[in-house]
Amino acid sequence: MRDQLAAAPTVLHLRSSGCSFLLESLPGRLPLVRHWGADLGPLDESAARAACLAGAAGGRLPGELDAGPASLVPEPWIGWMGRPGLVGSREGRDWSPAFAVSSVRLGGTEVTGYTEAGPATAEITAVDAEARIRLGLSVEMLESGLVRIRGRVENEGAPFALAELSLYLPVPTRATELVDFAGRWGMERQVQRLGFGVGSHVRENRRGRTGLDSAYVLHATEPGSDFARGETWAVHVAWSGNHRHVAERDSTGVALLGGGELLLPGEIRLETGEAYTGPWVYGAYGDGLDRVAHRFHDHLRARPGHVASPRPVTLNTWEAVYFEHDRDRLLELARLAGEIGIERFVLDDGWFGARRDSRAGLGDWAVSEDVWPDGLHPLVDAVHARGMQFGLWVEPEMVNLDSDLARAHPEWIMAARTELPVEQRSQHVLNLSIPACYDAVLGQLLKVLGEYDIGYLKWDHNRDHVEAGLRPRGGIPSEHAQTRAVYRLLAELRAAHPGLEIESCAAGGGRIDLGIMEVTDRVWVSDVSDPLERQRLMRWTGQLLPPELMGAHVASPRSHTTSRRHDLSFRAASAFFGHFGVEWDLTATTAEERAELAGWIALHRTHRRLLHTGRVWRGPDPAAGIQSHGVVAQDGSEALYAFTSLTWCATGAPPHARLSGLDPRARYRVRPLTVGTPPAGFAAPPWWSERGFDAPGSALGRIGLQVPTLHPEQSVLVHVERLA
Repeated sequence: MRDQLAAAPTVLHLRSSGCSFLLESLPGRLPLVRHWGADLGPLDESAARAACLAGAAGGRLPGELDAGPASLVPEPWIGWMGRPGLVGSREGRDWSPAFAVSSVRLGGTEVTGYTEAGPATAEITAVDAEARIRLGLSVEMLESGLVRIRGRVENEGAPFALAELSLYLPVPTRATELVDFAGRWGMERQVQRLGFGVGSHVRENRRGRTGLDSAYVLHATEPGSDFARGETWAVHVAWSGNHRHVAERDSTGVALLGGGELLLPGEIRLETGEAYTGPWVYGAYGDGLDRVAHRFHDHLRARPGHVASPRPVTLNTWEAVYFEHDRDRLLELARLAGEIGIERFVLDDGWFGARRDSRAGLGDWAVSEDVWPDGLHPLVDAVHARGMQFGLWVEPEMVNLDSDLARAHPEWIMAARTELPVEQRSQHVLNLSIPACYDAVLGQLLKVLGEYDIGYLKWDHNRDHVEAGLRPRGGIPSEHAQTRAVYRLLAELRAAHPGLEIESCAAGGGRIDLGIMEVTDRVWVSDVSDPLERQRLMRWTGQLLPPELMGAHVASPRSHTTSRRHDLSFRAASAFFGHFGVEWDLTATTAEERAELAGWIALHRTHRRLLHTGRVWRGPDPAAGIQSHGVVAQDGSEALYAFTSLTWCATGAPPHARLSGLDPRARYRVRPLTVGTPPAGFAAPPWWSERGFDAPGSALGRIGLQVPTLHPEQSVLVHVERLA
């Protein structure tokens, strides 16, 4: 081991929103995180160094290496026997770098000794003079209490093949359970819990997008944690391409959470002077899963580009017409949409090229003269005349072989060999890292956006990347370059058309991460709008995103994906707590159905400011098969809750649901929110009254409200308002 007593270590204590991050930079090695979690309070230098000493680990058993703890980038040279943070070599040499910190800067100023700060960014530079590699680490404490870290590897020698750069944060030994997610098309965000034992829990994704089966947010928790309680540490890799999340505990007890981009073989080869910068890895701490989610929500809402205007109620045409674009029918759909209060009308797939089904047309982003001989102007004008925004579906990263673009430029299709990859949904992936391909796609989109007044793009991505190679250069991997190109393309479109909103859709919820959220304005949570599935989908997608970023639509009485039938009240209540919309053929509805839907739209518009700015609280669920969740205004002045019966209640009388997040010292007026007739099986509890009743916040939080008797798959809404 190197001499760690040669000079006093530099110590940084970063604090924000009830969180502390204590970082110690010892001479001759990379910095160590001595504490990440609950706020330690203000510390002087003596107290901070004592805290570092308390957080240090040692006392190896006989036969164990005299190894130091793992750093932000774990290194083998210290005796760390787990996964290294940096993997690479120069044809087999320089594969075990030993970095030493050369400078620590806070807010651009070099620091030594001890420094305490609020939200701030630390820039750490470390070098291995022998291996000729320079490592830069950015460590940022955000206003929300989130910590995010990012690494940069610069090569100062002969060509260096980088295989991995992953960053890690330590978690205490008491965090003995893991919570993350799995899924598939239509069933995204399937929560899974498992023990956090010795070994590695590695969730790798090679799909070229975040993935329907993404780990999403990887948590380490105390045993028995839930939404409200149990210390929880979590990481999220903010990258929309191939990536990995890792939880690892070694035999000495050291436990880490981390991750980074997953690089394909030979993908990153750094010539002399070249550098690779990895994605941000976010770390969130909280007592309970809700408080972890709050940190992500607060961060997203604090961004300068976060959506600020009321989220327009949206109608999307996909499940209404699919590929059958008949002008008169769509004009009638627009007329009915305007009458019931729709504010944004989105024309889905089928408007361009030879796109009459899924087998042709992708890549030819020009309005089809066969279907729209006068262009889209008649429909766009009709939509605007009724006070609605006009939106359009696109899938610019994909191409059908039956398209003018593919016939002209087959070399632009991603492939690793001469033979094309297997097809998925009759389509392939365009390699946007090829400048001519990128320019062609950008040019087509700018032309459409220039001709029509389009306020919104539904940006889809319906297939995984298989053999994501660059064909003109022998199929070398280009997944990293592709992801960067997609970010750049989206940013250029938004810069050229300020005010344009873009939705991230990827066969539903297949591309949801904090990387794509930097260049988009909402996500399509899932292709499944079945309200029973949506209860889970909305609840768990909310672990990362606040309600205003989650598209949630009222679909047909019979789900197009599951064939279940549901009452309008359940469909609307299940979509109510997101970015509300409609995915229903209004031309096939009755006047009574449209009147009831208009009532739900009006109710949502009345309460959307609360829903899209308030604090989300999930549970506590009063019983198995009965869920409760709500949104509470930041100042505690009002709240909106949903009680949902998923299955029959096991007891004769339904239990009480406690209302989380209210001010226990305040007094509130409680009243139900109803549209149309009561849900099926409804029986009112004693408190139920259209006039409402008054109760102290302490009683509502501790005793709660008895859930009305409901048949399975029904919901009711309750509004709570603080009295002056």
